[in-house]
Amino acid sequence: MGSLGFSLAAEANPSLNFAVYTFPIIAVAIIGLLFLDLKGRYQRSRSARSSSIIFSNPLVVNSLLGILSSVEILVAFLFIIFLAWTYYSRISNDFKRLMPDKSLKLNIWELKYLRIATRFGLLAEACLALLLLPILRGLAIFRILGIQFEASVRYHIWIGTAMILFASIHGASTLFVWGISHYIQHEIWKWQKTGRIYLAGEITLIIGLVMWVTSLPQIRRRKFEIFYYTHHLYAVFLVFFLFHAGDRHFYTVFPGIFLFSLDKLLRIIQSSPKTCMVSARILPCNAVELILPKDPRLKYNPTSVIFLKIPTISHLQWHSFSIISSSKADEHIMSVIIKCQGWWTNTVYDLVHAELNKGADKRKGLYVAIEGPYGPASLDFLRSYDSLIMVAGGSGITPFLSILAEVDAATSKNRFPSRIQLVYVIKKEHDFCLLHSISHLLLNQSTEKFHLNLKLFVTQETQAQVGINELLNEFSKVRTLQMNSVCSNYAAFGPESPIWMASITGFCSIIFLIFIICFNHLIIPSGKRSRSSKDKTPSWIVDLLLIAAFVLALACSTLIAVILRWRRLKKGIQPISQKEIEPLDLSSAETRNALEEHEVHFGGRPNFKDIFGQFRNETCGSNIGVLVCGPESMKESVASACQQKSECIKLGVKGTEPHFTFHSLNFTL
Repeated sequence: MGSLGFSLAAEANPSLNFAVYTFPIIAVAIIGLLFLDLKGRYQRSRSARSSSIIFSNPLVVNSLLGILSSVEILVAFLFIIFLAWTYYSRISNDFKRLMPDKSLKLNIWELKYLRIATRFGLLAEACLALLLLPILRGLAIFRILGIQFEASVRYHIWIGTAMILFASIHGASTLFVWGISHYIQHEIWKWQKTGRIYLAGEITLIIGLVMWVTSLPQIRRRKFEIFYYTHHLYAVFLVFFLFHAGDRHFYTVFPGIFLFSLDKLLRIIQSSPKTCMVSARILPCNAVELILPKDPRLKYNPTSVIFLKIPTISHLQWHSFSIISSSKADEHIMSVIIKCQGWWTNTVYDLVHAELNKGADKRKGLYVAIEGPYGPASLDFLRSYDSLIMVAGGSGITPFLSILAEVDAATSKNRFPSRIQLVYVIKKEHDFCLLHSISHLLLNQSTEKFHLNLKLFVTQETQAQVGINELLNEFSKVRTLQMNSVCSNYAAFGPESPIWMASITGFCSIIFLIFIICFNHLIIPSGKRSRSSKDKTPSWIVDLLLIAAFVLALACSTLIAVILRWRRLKKGIQPISQKEIEPLDLSSAETRNALEEHEVHFGGRPNFKDIFGQFRNETCGSNIGVLVCGPESMKESVASACQQKSECIKLGVKGTEPHFTFHSLNFTL
């Protein structure tokens, strides 16, 4: 009776539904933002090694499953157990209370199968409740665990696949039961006045299948525009899900929708107004480096990413890129490298190349909208190690360029790894030009701050006579373009502080609660005398009121965010004195001796086991961090090597020998 009473009270009280099903997740997000703000201010010393480091190392390395850590396997196992327990408990209860339905004219086994199909919809609903949480950027909950947005996207893919599987079983089984009962023609096109609206569920399933099919790697990588635009059907998908499931079920998935919508609006505000490119460099490897203006108050950590939109190319498409510069070294600019790998990136290259061929007086500024940067809240992932191995493949070098720039700009107060080895794997030798921004570090690899050693592997060429000197000479082919930046008076400001975003999130929650209570009392009949009138109220009316309250809450929050943003935004771009990379002097004996430590290998892939073993023998530290960014096959090879070479991972064993801690980075989505 107690649970039944609570169920009826929740059904009649939207504010109670919001408080019970929705607000706890929102509260976790708010607390997490406050935690991230404190974590960004408090910098842990190197000796304060995280006790959970064992869970960050790969436990399973498989070509089908990828690289899975202990925490990921544990959480996935617990989630599966939760789904199985929920499904079993609901089905058992349904079978106990099973009653023949004369309207459908189904026998017992058909009724049982219909209940089984219905409860698969409940599993899809549980997946939908978590679906949007991994792709939050500014309000990212996963950042509390140290998981960045670009890394948590794969959780979104896993959950989305499970949701589509459960939803397809739910929809196909329901249609099957309707078909054998000759009832399908009556229900499939019917828009019910009360209860579940089956037509809305059919539309939801079709849209979900379209989004899932177009997000498969075979389509997403080759036809990105198709994936990008069809994925924006999520708004239609969620609206029809609300009509199908009803407002009470919708509140269970509402936390993700609430946070995602607010996050999306804050990102739109943050990326306005547009700015202009300061300069650009065209690299010989069909890549272009964009130098963008930023506010000196904007600080970010290495491996951060930004999203760029160039309206000249597309008003809708945003693309993510790793920042290769350091906010400590460059207060007024930040840089990204764009490799030509598709229509959008090729168009960027062509635009910059066309401007380079024009006279200086005819060049026009290139508008760019910037969203981000998004990155780690602290530098613990670097400061926790005595030595560092960075393994990069192709364009995967970009996050490591920002790390090297940060370490090079660090003062004596900042503690970073004293020895860094960079293993860089490329297909063609001209891809070596992606290291142009750190060319001075290659010449002076041994400084008071750190020692840098490069191992270069060119896999698809066999020019044994080419050495590091000849490759460095390719940097002279880099062409620089100075752009006209008078088209904008604003530099990139970046996202607001976590405290600010936590306040906006709390404000939006309160405003939504106020609106939904007002609508519930003013529009929907209430009280004992209006019970019959309330039953006659179409369910989709209640759904529309929920949407209206949510839209109004977002509108109020957006207004406050816009006012605060424009008050804080500093107008005017200070004259930027771009630091030109001076031509390399390779003639001195000191430079030649420094370059001899770097290795260049043609026609083969690196043997990571041998590299790690050699580095372990050379290093004096007992704590070696391994960062890898590149193709999945490379990440799996590095993870396997870390598993075999790490000897002090077990709990309770004192680390007297060097051991390796694995970290995987992503330079693109």
